[in-house]
Amino acid sequence: MNPKKQKAPCLAILGTGSDVGKSVLTTAMCRILTDRGIKAAPFKAQNMSNNSGVTPEGLEMGRAQIVQAEACRLAPHVDMNPVLLKPTGESGSQVVVLGEALGNQSAKTYYASRAGLFETAVGALGRLQESYEAIIMEGAGSCAEVNLMAHDFVNLPMAAHAAAPVILVADIHKGGVFAQIVGTLECLEPEQREQIAGFIINRFRGDQRLFEGGVQWLETKTQKPCFGVIPWFDHIRIEAEDSVVIERPATVAAAAVQAPAVAVLRLPHISNFTDFDPLAAIAGLNRYFLETVQDLSAFSALILPGSKNSRADMQWLHRSGWADQIRAFHEGGGHILGICGGYQILGQAIGDPEGLEGEPGEVPGLGMLPIKTRLAAPKTTALARFVWEETAAAGYAIHMGRTQRYGGSPCFKIVEENGRDVDIEDGCVSDDGRILGTYMHGLFDASAILEKWLVRIGLTGLQVPQTHGLETRGAQYGLLASHFETHADIGGLMALMGFGRTGGNP
Repeated sequence: MNPKKQKAPCLAILGTGSDVGKSVLTTAMCRILTDRGIKAAPFKAQNMSNNSGVTPEGLEMGRAQIVQAEACRLAPHVDMNPVLLKPTGESGSQVVVLGEALGNQSAKTYYASRAGLFETAVGALGRLQESYEAIIMEGAGSCAEVNLMAHDFVNLPMAAHAAAPVILVADIHKGGVFAQIVGTLECLEPEQREQIAGFIINRFRGDQRLFEGGVQWLETKTQKPCFGVIPWFDHIRIEAEDSVVIERPATVAAAAVQAPAVAVLRLPHISNFTDFDPLAAIAGLNRYFLETVQDLSAFSALILPGSKNSRADMQWLHRSGWADQIRAFHEGGGHILGICGGYQILGQAIGDPEGLEGEPGEVPGLGMLPIKTRLAAPKTTALARFVWEETAAAGYAIHMGRTQRYGGSPCFKIVEENGRDVDIEDGCVSDDGRILGTYMHGLFDASAILEKWLVRIGLTGLQVPQTHGLETRGAQYGLLASHFETHADIGGLMALMGFGRTGGNP
């Protein structure tokens, strides 16, 4: 009889707070281990984000874990993110379990179901451990939220289940890094502090030699080793996990806009804002996220992005004054692109008879496209191939709406969904050709589509990078791995998992 296969070792990357660099460090470790010949996979038991994507099986998961899977040179799988919460308001979220939406729940109801979700996550982790040689686990928010610890299964409880040494990540750029690390440890019970193997300080600016005394103080105070001080970088582009990175964008006076420029409206429930990362990679093109109502005349185009609550965001547009400003922009010759929720918002009305996004009812849209949307289950999640005026590309769709077009013309023709040949009209183009709406996310990952759209909005002569999509992202993962290898004790981190400093089985 063959001995039972040993499960893959895990390393847990937890944080002193949100947006301290957990996702980026996890991504870096995924690529580093993979480059060293170790079959690694990412895992996050529960993610809270409206940035999601679709697996080859047509199931939904957080984009951060899709990014990490790509860093491992793997196709994403829902076991890597078994529970996904997509906030729909201040106290409720759509709950996605193993890639399928189960409906909306309040925080109270969700916490009551914690035990079952923990078991689901444990099962997913176990399957990954049987299939791979190393698992890099990511935590959520702070691992020391004392008021939530009884309900938390993402951070220390999951690390304890996996017998995973924990690396605590702190962000020195936020300030108070000594209090971040020491305070986090002080909030933990003794057995929880024992789980912490050491810490990493992220986003350092300046001469690191001036911080050597700070590192020594922290190591002495905590009796934990520092596994690296990671310098700030702005030469590497990694998709952000959630919209905290674009919170409270500044108002831009029309005279201060550096043309050519494209504006993306920062809706309250914005989702999949990483759709527009390729715009930031074009030399000479400026991309602005806007939230406060302002004049749009200096922009070549306005983009209405995805939304996890398109009805609430539509009401915000009317209430804030943005609706009038958007219509004025179009009347002045401006181009508008709506994606997913943004596409729904451009229509005549959004109906929600079943109350999927709040109280049942209907709200008027901007009335700029001849479409009407009815929110209804089941949720559409699909990898797709589509054609735009003979230009072929790939994207993905994630939405609850069923949209009827009764004028204009279709935007794209979808020719494949989740591996099946189809012939489906998607989206809508206004009669004047200056308003486009589509359910297709990721369309700018294709250089040909991006270039075609720029020409349509009157921007010619810009150099669109000819590498795109996974090829472009893969190069960035390589840069990220090199950055962390230079500044972190990778050998020490691998040794925590039982690997020798040059790799090899634990």
